[in-house]
Amino acid sequence: MTADSEFDSIRPYYGDEVEAAVKRLCQSSEFMTLFSRLTGMEKDLIIKALEGIKTREEFQKRFFVPAIKLIISSTTDGVTSSGLEQVKPDTSYLFMSDHRDIILDSAILNVLLQQSGNKYTQAAIGSNLLINEWVTDLVKLDSCFVIERDITVREMLSSSAIRSRYIHQVVEQNEYSVWIAQREGRTKNGDDRTQPSLLKMLKMSGNKDFIQNFSDLHIMPLSISYEWEPCDALKTEELYTKTLGEYVKTPETDMNSMLTGLSDYKGRVHFHIDRLEAEELEEIGKLPSNGERIEALAQAIDRKIHKNFKLWPNNYIAYDLLHSVTKFSPYYTQEEKENFIRVMTQKIDKLNGNLSMLNNIYLEIYANPVKNSLNL
Repeated sequence: MTADSEFDSIRPYYGDEVEAAVKRLCQSSEFMTLFSRLTGMEKDLIIKALEGIKTREEFQKRFFVPAIKLIISSTTDGVTSSGLEQVKPDTSYLFMSDHRDIILDSAILNVLLQQSGNKYTQAAIGSNLLINEWVTDLVKLDSCFVIERDITVREMLSSSAIRSRYIHQVVEQNEYSVWIAQREGRTKNGDDRTQPSLLKMLKMSGNKDFIQNFSDLHIMPLSISYEWEPCDALKTEELYTKTLGEYVKTPETDMNSMLTGLSDYKGRVHFHIDRLEAEELEEIGKLPSNGERIEALAQAIDRKIHKNFKLWPNNYIAYDLLHSVTKFSPYYTQEEKENFIRVMTQKIDKLNGNLSMLNNIYLEIYANPVKNSLNL
């Protein structure tokens, strides 16, 4: 895919932009300090790894994927996957997933795709996360494209149309796949739901019928599950503050969430890739109105994400604690339960507010995936 002026405001870097961005990263002391802390790499080794990079592909293969592997090694107990055999190297896809971590959701997917010889994804990222120059350079070198936030209704319509054309073009040109979250922003309470507005956006640029428009995108519902939810304490604090009507989002909170998600311990991690079958789209296409078709498609994606979400002992423990039952006790040990309570208590004790409410919010983050599995 080549640069197109229509997409200049959202596309990744191309051509000479890549070398210029790599040079800026090498000169950014803040990037060097933070990246060294996250990966354990000495600053001179980071600079050496970046030397001579002229394309995004080189940046991804030589620098970013190895860096993510270091973060996986130091902050998880391993990443497993299932369904990867459904991804074919000669096809581009639209991976639509639950969204738990700002950076790692798409980054780990790309590691899995690269290891299996499949196409790298261009990942969607909100403009609110482009906090400074080095963050912008990093994500655009990693082939991210931008979703504009905090704009007027008129601007949103125009932005959605451009984004829709861009995603269709990337998939149809068959050089990259695309990753996008099923909703705007991360799931904070663990209840993963596809926003119909996202599907309406994807349909905007299609000039074919409903079935063909979505068939062309090769949608792959992706379930991402972390044993220890990234930023669980920060999410608890945000949800609690919102109940008081006092939450104010700032660039500093976004940066803190990115760094915390990358650096905190996540335990085991599992990715499951599913697919939307042609027969499913055909049945949805028979519905009488566009609104009903969009809603049915959102529900179909949700069912697959919920069904394939890997439930860990922590999820079952949280459900039982939240509801004061032992329904799922066969799925965890007493030692695992005590450890979960200990970790939760340590995190909640650092927050200010009503202890009972904070505990319930924290437990819901882990329990909601279990609730969703029960409603299949």
